[in-house]
Amino acid sequence: MTGQTPAPRRAALDSLPVREAVPALVSALDGHGTAVLCAPPGTGKTTLVPLVLAGLVGGGPRRRVVVAEPRRIAARAAARRMAWLLGEAVGGSVGFTVRGERLAGRDTAVEVVTTGVLLQRLQRDQELAGVDMVVLDECHERHLDADTVAAFLLDVRETLRPELRLVAASATTDAAGWARLLGDAPVVEAAGVAYPVETVWAPPARPVRPPHGMRVDPAQLAHVASVVRRALAERSGDVLCFLPGVGEIARVAGQLAGVDAEVLQVHGRAPAAVQDAALTASEHRRVILSTAVAESSLTVPGVRVVVDSGLAREPRVDHARGLGALATVRASRAAGRQRAGRAGREAPGVVYRCWAEAEDVRLPAFPSPEIRIADLAPFALQAACWGDPDAAGLALLDPPPAGAMAAAREVLVAVGAVTPAGRPTPRGLRMARLGLHPRLARALLDGAAAVGARRAAEVVALLSEEPPREYGDDLAGAWRRARRGDDPYAGRWRAEASRLERAAAGAGAEAAAGVAAGAGARCRGGCRGRCR
Repeated sequence: MTGQTPAPRRAALDSLPVREAVPALVSALDGHGTAVLCAPPGTGKTTLVPLVLAGLVGGGPRRRVVVAEPRRIAARAAARRMAWLLGEAVGGSVGFTVRGERLAGRDTAVEVVTTGVLLQRLQRDQELAGVDMVVLDECHERHLDADTVAAFLLDVRETLRPELRLVAASATTDAAGWARLLGDAPVVEAAGVAYPVETVWAPPARPVRPPHGMRVDPAQLAHVASVVRRALAERSGDVLCFLPGVGEIARVAGQLAGVDAEVLQVHGRAPAAVQDAALTASEHRRVILSTAVAESSLTVPGVRVVVDSGLAREPRVDHARGLGALATVRASRAAGRQRAGRAGREAPGVVYRCWAEAEDVRLPAFPSPEIRIADLAPFALQAACWGDPDAAGLALLDPPPAGAMAAAREVLVAVGAVTPAGRPTPRGLRMARLGLHPRLARALLDGAAAVGARRAAEVVALLSEEPPREYGDDLAGAWRRARRGDDPYAGRWRAEASRLERAAAGAGAEAAAGVAAGAGARCRGGCRGRCR
């Protein structure tokens, strides 16, 4: 431990179970350069491991470590926890960068970023200059950005920087598959501390309609709220309830009015103060309504009871709009195990499952990898800008479906992002840097020239995140309401519009200067000549 770390925080570091596996992980990285770390939630894989690898704890050599998280809320929380363990403020030795927000500086040794941010960074600087090690956290979730980042990093290790070290870390993952992908990397396993969790099957008394698109039967949500009330009456401790999305969380929260507990709504769009409150132990009993973000990315203290709605969100292609969309589906059995385990983190607990035991065996075993089911237009553009339009040379656990890639190529050609041969155009290079679906990126660039960067950014920000239902279906009406609104959505919308306005202005200046002259001009060799 460093001498500056306060004693209570040294005790917190010493108590993390992953500590026993750290020497094996360090040895694996020294000998092979890559490793797979399997550690259950709560063992410290997200907090202690990066600090040790960066030399901030344990006295090792000082290195710069980037930790990639699938969600913004997890990136912020991980950085705050690591900084607290060191007795520092965020932005010093430990910082974070998410879309639209950065707290990191020259002396930052551990930077936590979202996979989307890391993807953009790799496109700008394939060598990741100054970075010694990358930790891909929660890689079992198989988000498309995370799979893409892993493939790009392996390409960089093979062609440009063989000394760049790479760790794939997860609570539950296909360790053998990731080990093969990382070049027969060693697998390091950390034991966790888990208490027994009792299962209570709590199906609805009457049949409910299955989810369709984003819609969830209100009767199902009313049933979930009733199970939460039952759990509060029958058990002690905080209650963590899993729901598929923000709308369902808000509806169930409204139905819990009057319960003898504080009700918190935790999701990626929640204000930072609410997120911090959920991640901090409280003297008062709480009900935490959360999306899947609390399955493995976050640790919520005080939870003894889990109420699982059995629902999740997965990406699909919205053929009516030509954009990616989310659909409500039945959660997999693997997700159910992850959720139930949250009740047994600190003491014996219980999970109330809002479906019948007979249904459980018919659920999918694992969630579907996004690369198999999502709109691949953004992925195809990233691959083209990387110099591999067909993604044939990328190291991926699952290859992209040929039909989906062909459809994605048609979209990219139609919006002027790539040539018929698959090479990115100057406009495509600018579009890839905006962090938007290619259709929306084209709308932003063209709209900025036609109506001004601010107005185009406001409309695209409105299209990129579905507004609350009370905003209505009329785009112009929703735009006016967001401009004058003071609700959480309006705040996020204004922040995103400002980001897009700056990005559009930057893209326009770049185009005028002729910086984006083509893929070959920016290639540093990571594509092994494919872009030529």
